[in-house]
Amino acid sequence: MKRTAKAYWSGTINEGKGELTTQSEILNKTNFSFKSRVSANEKGTNPEELLAAAHAGCFTMAVSFALTEKGLNPTSLETAAILTMEGFAITGIHLAITGSVSGITAAEFESISKNAGKNCLISKVLNIPISSEAHLFS
Repeated sequence: MKRTAKAYWSGTINEGKGELTTQSEILNKTNFSFKSRVSANEKGTNPEELLAAAHAGCFTMAVSFALTEKGLNPTSLETAAILTMEGFAITGIHLAITGSVSGITAAEFESISKNAGKNCLISKVLNIPISSEAHLFS
């Protein structure tokens, strides 16, 4: 399996802008720029936001997979991935998941989530500290 994404850029780093398109076209000429990278007020995405989104999605799917393998059916799972930067270095990601799953204890949910945080595909390729927390609602 291969997945493709393309980036187009025009202009200087400070005044330029670009567009991102993914193979699925869910991102189709989506705006990104240096300004959207360093300012929350600028419309457009940035590589760090996309990395956090990818990590949240991968981690949530890994938790769902582990629950399914235990014969459990999650009613809902929601993850926030908080990526931290210092200057131009990504220094960590914190994954906070809340879930509604019948037939499991909070401790079991926490254990499954910790394991998923270490073993989802995105976690495995990152060379930064990854922390997590899990909250179960029945």
